[in-house]
Amino acid sequence: MSLDKILSIAGKPGLFKLVTQTRSGFVAESLLDGKKISVGMAGNVSILSEIAIYTLQEELPLRAVFEKIQARENGSKATVNPKGDKTDLEAYFFEVLPDYDEDRVYASDIRKVIQWYNLLVDRGLTDFSDPKSETGPESEEA
Repeated sequence: MSLDKILSIAGKPGLFKLVTQTRSGFVAESLLDGKKISVGMAGNVSILSEIAIYTLQEELPLRAVFEKIQARENGSKATVNPKGDKTDLEAYFFEVLPDYDEDRVYASDIRKVIQWYNLLVDRGLTDFSDPKSETGPESEEA
């Protein structure tokens, strides 16, 4: 499952999988406990594939950050405790992404990224590649 179907819903812990759309919103299933919830169109929802992390040069898509964490951890959970000390989180993130913008990426953001990565790895969702980067006739330049 790609990050296009994984959601973060404001005010709700963890991540959710998009199940189906309804007339007034959509139904999502929690990756934490499997419970389904209905979310209205007014809900503050973020799709993980649309989230990016600020670096000194550009905004790096969250999937690319997850790939860097995955490469560092050899596909297992992150070794740093997401509820740990701010300096430990920042040091770990600096190892993973040395050019992240320290002025615009807060410890709470780092904590969230690590928690999300660990949750996805726990659920076996470890394919963070970009489905749009597939090479094919459409992507060739004329």
